[in-house]
Amino acid sequence: MAKTKQSKQKFHFKMQNHMEIPWSKVIKPDAHQPVTQATLTEKSSVIGRVGMIMLACGTGAWRVRDSMNTMARILQVSCSADIGLVSLSYSCFDAQEHHSVTEALSLPKSGVNTDKLAAMENFITLFESEGAFLSVQEVHHLLDKIQNKPTNYTPLLLGLAAACACSAFVFLLGGGPVEMFCTFLGAGLGNYTRATMNKHHLTLFAGLATGVAVACLTYLLVSRLLEFSLGINVAHEAGYIGSMLFAIPGFPFITSGLDIAKSDMRSGIERMVHAATIIIVATLVGWLVALASDLRPDNFVPLNLTPWQLCLLRLPASFVGVFGFSVMFNSSKKMAASAACLGAIANTLRLELVDLTALPPAAAAFFGALTAGLLASVVHKKIGYPRISLTVPAIVIMVPGLYMYRAAYYLGVGSIASGAQWLLNALMIFVFLPFGLIFARILMDADWRYSS
Repeated sequence: MAKTKQSKQKFHFKMQNHMEIPWSKVIKPDAHQPVTQATLTEKSSVIGRVGMIMLACGTGAWRVRDSMNTMARILQVSCSADIGLVSLSYSCFDAQEHHSVTEALSLPKSGVNTDKLAAMENFITLFESEGAFLSVQEVHHLLDKIQNKPTNYTPLLLGLAAACACSAFVFLLGGGPVEMFCTFLGAGLGNYTRATMNKHHLTLFAGLATGVAVACLTYLLVSRLLEFSLGINVAHEAGYIGSMLFAIPGFPFITSGLDIAKSDMRSGIERMVHAATIIIVATLVGWLVALASDLRPDNFVPLNLTPWQLCLLRLPASFVGVFGFSVMFNSSKKMAASAACLGAIANTLRLELVDLTALPPAAAAFFGALTAGLLASVVHKKIGYPRISLTVPAIVIMVPGLYMYRAAYYLGVGSIASGAQWLLNALMIFVFLPFGLIFARILMDADWRYSS
């Protein structure tokens, strides 16, 4: 019996594709001396673990490297790191001992956790002031608490957040109450499905494709029921795209642009490919469902609102949309509210620039992202929240998901000219959104402004 149990344990051990690192066993049992006096191997383990937790939070390569360099300076070693989407390789050098250590670490998957990111930045600040007095065990104990920190929201709450965010998103695209109601149910059930599958550690494509399919089918089912029971206009099906907008990969998309701007090409390209893959899978699943149900991406039914009414309604809709996306990124309620205030101002400005001036949507997106970046820098200095935790939710709502879906639809049905036009419009906005954040960082962040 014992032999059978042992063989099962060995089999389970072999089946793990990504093995966890036993950090507690890496440390010597008697390692109570200050971490600044530890061996280079122990210092390297601390630096590498900080980098991996930061990377797991979804932040860009520059912030990961900056955190590792901060730890290295305090530990009196030099560090050089090569950072990707889910892996990093780094070397630590001790000039006094004429010794170096090189390690390679990887994550099982890419994710986003802004609450844990804020905790890590607080840890870095604490280490800068008190790190010299902490032992190796105490440092790893603090990192254990952050790494094992549970998420703030259940799949049900994540589904509700997506429902609110996407229904607000649909209004900002031009939809009315009917589209918002159908989107609320579709996006809520779709993201609940995806979050539940992610909780059970299913692979990315399985959760994404299933969640988007559930969202689209729910929207179509609810809209059909309203059409037959209440006789609503069939044109309300135009809001169908809103039910799948929870799949927008905001963090990898934005951080890819920031990384490329800082010449972190490996990380930037990997993040860009990751974001593009998610967008392609989501839009293709949405297109297949639409094709099966003979649904066309028509224009929304006019709302007949005055410019002032539209402006005043865009502010709360943008607030709700950004708040919902922040919750999906696991932000705390206060952090989500802060990002929502920034997003309400920046996104409303963007939409008003398009409506009231001759600016094309891409240029308006640049000014909207620039405004979000400038305001985020002010909030960061006042409250201390990570900039990326504020800026990404604030501009995710500016991502042209409708354009991408229409591009996929028209290309899929053979209308190459229409598909190419929608794709080009989307790509222009995709380019200018990170540009706005880049210029905001250049203006407001002295550390980020210089190459070294």
